[in-house]
Amino acid sequence: MASRERQVAIDAARAAGQLLHAERRAAHRIAFKGTSTNLVTEMDERAEELVVSRLAEAFPDDTILAEERGAARGRSGRRWIVDPLDGTTNYAHGLPIFCVSIALEVEGRVELGVAYAPSFDELYVAERGRGATVNDEPLAVSTTPTLDECLLATGFPYNIRVTTDTNLREYAAFAVRCRGVRGFGSAVLDLAWVAAGRLDGLWALRLGSWDVAAGSLFIEEAGGRVTNLVGKALDLNAPAVVVSNGRIHEAILTVLSQTRRA
Repeated sequence: MASRERQVAIDAARAAGQLLHAERRAAHRIAFKGTSTNLVTEMDERAEELVVSRLAEAFPDDTILAEERGAARGRSGRRWIVDPLDGTTNYAHGLPIFCVSIALEVEGRVELGVAYAPSFDELYVAERGRGATVNDEPLAVSTTPTLDECLLATGFPYNIRVTTDTNLREYAAFAVRCRGVRGFGSAVLDLAWVAAGRLDGLWALRLGSWDVAAGSLFIEEAGGRVTNLVGKALDLNAPAVVVSNGRIHEAILTVLSQTRRA
């Protein structure tokens, strides 16, 4: 990946993260996207405007898919995928677990991923074939060998109050089979922390492209495995995802298969 794309993405992620961090204690305007559990604040919009404007200025022919505004079409065959504030509910409640995520997809494959978590001052960067880092230190997935010993992460759908596919059965199944299950409220950071070896794996029934684009590359470049819920290739446009250190991946898939078939 050319250094210009990498640097523009890093600079934009840092700038948006610093904006979010500076305004974290302010009173925020909260709106809802369909349900009362799916929040959006003015800071999502401000951070997105910052990131998108920088990408559009630097790469005017590229498509940009951003969570709040949708896609602006380009003609280059490249697509930037932006989550300006992953962890909006955390942010709105003053919980400092949130980040900015930017990925570049070329011909259907993510080639560059960047995420910045300002509360921890952690910058995650991955380039396909060149590894992944956090603050310039190499990322590597854990070596935990069994499900019984692992720490997993997951989340629940925004429409949990009305859907039958709530993830509650899956959560219960894993809770008695592993060391613990955590829900941090930021899928991007969950993925980054699997890549860093802090978590051993994650499953999610429904996410957005912006939730997994950069993070999936972190996992792959850190030596882990990324699939959909049945072990096939991840569909970035409709992501249901399982990620792991690789060693426990089949065990996660087996539990999901048994639970979702029951």
